Amino acid sequence: MIGVDTAKIAEQLGTAADTATAIPQLAAETGLDVDGAYAVQTALVQRRLDRGERLVGLKMGLTSRAKMAQMGVDEVIWGRLTDVMRVPDGGAVDVGEFIHPRVEPEVAFLLDRLPEPGEPLGSFTDAVRAVAPAIELIDSRYANFTFSLPDVIADNTSAAAFVVGPWSPVPDGLDNLGVLLEIDGRVAQVGSTAAILGDPRRALDEGIRLAGRHGVRLREGWLFLAGAATAAVPLRAGAHVRAVVEKLGTASLRAAS
Repeated sequence: MIGVDTAKIAEQLGTAADTATAIPQLAAETGLDVDGAYAVQTALVQRRLDRGERLVGLKMGLTSRAKMAQMGVDEVIWGRLTDVMRVPDGGAVDVGEFIHPRVEPEVAFLLDRLPEPGEPLGSFTDAVRAVAPAIELIDSRYANFTFSLPDVIADNTSAAAFVVGPWSPVPDGLDNLGVLLEIDGRVAQVGSTAAILGDPRRALDEGIRLAGRHGVRLREGWLFLAGAATAAVPLRAGAHVRAVVEKLGTASLRAAS
């Protein structure tokens, strides 16, 4: 990856997000590889931190086997969340601030302590304070929502905004809970938490391991979005979105018209 200008790529992606203007893919032209893409992601998020945002957690991407096969990879990816990305449960977002926003239902964890990589699932509830239904709003900064693996990693895994519903104690099982994504009261997607690496708790283990490769350690009190339980759905102005996760409840947002 000799000659790749990490700062320049981060600036291009940051400007694309700030102005809601799509840009061409960058990896093929610049020779960006996966490790370089995470370096770009770090610089991209630092750009946000430099203007006053703060890190509040991590998120996972490509956590379904179907998505991995589609992208030709066998490993999930991770990105960072800041406080400015958070939308209150039931709150509104302005779709005009995004390029081509999409929404997907997720499971969120609230960390009570830093779990160890490979820690048995049996001790999971000692590390996780609570669990909640969530919605992630993703918005690739690339034209036509099309990208390679390094492209999407550099773009902070398309992170744009997120909603977390009410927190509750971790139930006995999280591996096969029914999930619905509703748009304007109609079911748009049906899925299961099993789509998240077979069990959302495995996504946390993967996140700890992969982020650790790049010197990032999860912190007590951070949020963790485990990954999408269904395909993403385009978000249009005026829509009301609700994610329903069995045993966990609901999370919702409105798209300002």
